[in-house]
This record gives sequence, structure tokens and C-alpha cells, in this order.
Amino acid sequence: MIEKKYLMENEQEIARLELKTDAATMENQVLWAGLKPGMRVADVGCGSGITTSILYELVQPGGTVVGMDSSQERIQHATDKYGREGVSFVSRDVTGPLGDLGSFDFAWVRFLLEYHRSNSFEIVKNISGILKPGGILCLIDLDNNCLCHHGLSAKMEKTINAVVKILEEKGNFDPFVGRKLYSFLYDLGYEDIQASVAAHHLIYGELNDVDAFNWLKKVEVIARTVKYPFEEYEGGYDEFLNEFKQFFKSKRRFTYTPVISCRGIKPEGGDK
Repeated sequence: MIEKKYLMENEQEIARLELKTDAATMENQVLWAGLKPGMRVADVGCGSGITTSILYELVQPGGTVVGMDSSQERIQHATDKYGREGVSFVSRDVTGPLGDLGSFDFAWVRFLLEYHRSNSFEIVKNISGILKPGGILCLIDLDNNCLCHHGLSAKMEKTINAVVKILEEKGNFDPFVGRKLYSFLYDLGYEDIQASVAAHHLIYGELNDVDAFNWLKKVEVIARTVKYPFEEYEGGYDEFLNEFKQFFKSKRRFTYTPVISCRGIKPEGGDK
């Protein structure tokens, strides 16, 4: 069993989270979900705090945001960089009690549930408990995560599929959680549920620096975490990593990942 902690934990995770957050894309997502000025917002799994800061700007005038994350280091970074009046951060295990944080008009849960395959629904139900009746819960996550590439060699494709399977079975990782989000809201009795599908990653041609850093860091950290033997390669992990780098830097490479967004309104009667 892989040690139960955040799967992407590494010394450069704060930098990766900052780089990969696109403010314009996020703004479109939250406005689609129904975010409005004056709301009190919970940013669940806030990471480095950059998303919390974006949410704060979008609920002005009069809105406030609470960012929560399991990492004390990231919460300290977020507080130092983004903390101000109306923006606060707390280190919190989202599987535990959250009631002391008060009630919220809007809860934002983006790229969190993929790391909780066995208990993602329970986490959503727990978060739903801090929403006011009539509040909005927005769930956003990936589908076919890490699995959609063209141009791989047969042995690299076999290796990637095997590593992801281990992450599913032993690391509580869910590469297909995106397709489950609608059912979570439906099973909790949410009303006016809406869903949207778009491309999160769409990488072809020239590779930019952000995608290069994000993907190579993911491959490096995950491969080290699962301790996979890389038996398809005579040179083991190093040979695999070199081949992946060559593939990913090739202008012929095509990589994409769907992102699924679901939002719903909490019924007056509360959760089912």
C-alpha cells in the first residue's frame, strides 16, 4: 500500500500549483457555476492559495473566502502571499468535521477528488454539510487522467497504464472521477444540476514551459511514489523517463485530458 498522503507531495508542489492555474479559465468556470458578489465561499483543497485569491476578487464587493488544505506548508504560503481582510486560510482534513468554519453560499472543489478514490462521495457529502440551503456546490475534476496520449511506443503505453492502475488500487487515485461528479450531486438530492465537459490539457505542437514542468514533475513524482519496477525497460526508470521526455517534447505528440464540471443547488431540506 502506498503511504496515505497527498499523491503529488514534493518540494516543488507549491510552484507547480501556481504555474498550472489559469485565472481566465477558472473565472469562466466559477461564473458558469453561479458565483456572485457578496457570497461567502469555501475553497476546498485550496493548495497554494492562488485559487482562493481569484475567488475573492470575483465575489467583490462584500464577499469573503476561506481556503482550506491538508498541508500546513501550503496554508502558510497561502496566508503569507494571499491573506488579507476577507481572505483566510485553515489547515484542515476535509474528511473530518468542518462545522466550526460556519456556513457558506458557495463551495468550490476543484482537482481534489481525484486523490480520494475510495471516499470521494463521503468527502462531497461532508463538504455539502457546510453549505446553506440554496447554496451552490461546484465539483470540477479530470477524466481519463494521465491516459490520453497519441504517439507513445507500445511499451511506454503499457508502462503508463500499469502505473496508473497501481495508483488506483494502492494510492487511492481515481483517474475517472470526473464522470462520477454528476451522480454525487444527484445522490445528495441537489437541484438544478448542470454539467459541462471541456479540454483541460490539449497539448500538441510546440511544448510550452508550463506544460513541460507540470507533466515531467507529475511523471517524476508518481513514478517514484509507486516504486514501479519498470520491467519493460532494460534501463529501468531512467530509461523510461528519458523516453517520456523525448515523446513529450516531440511536436508530433498529442495529449489531452477532459475536465468535467458539475454544479448544483442544495435543496431547502438539506442533503439526502
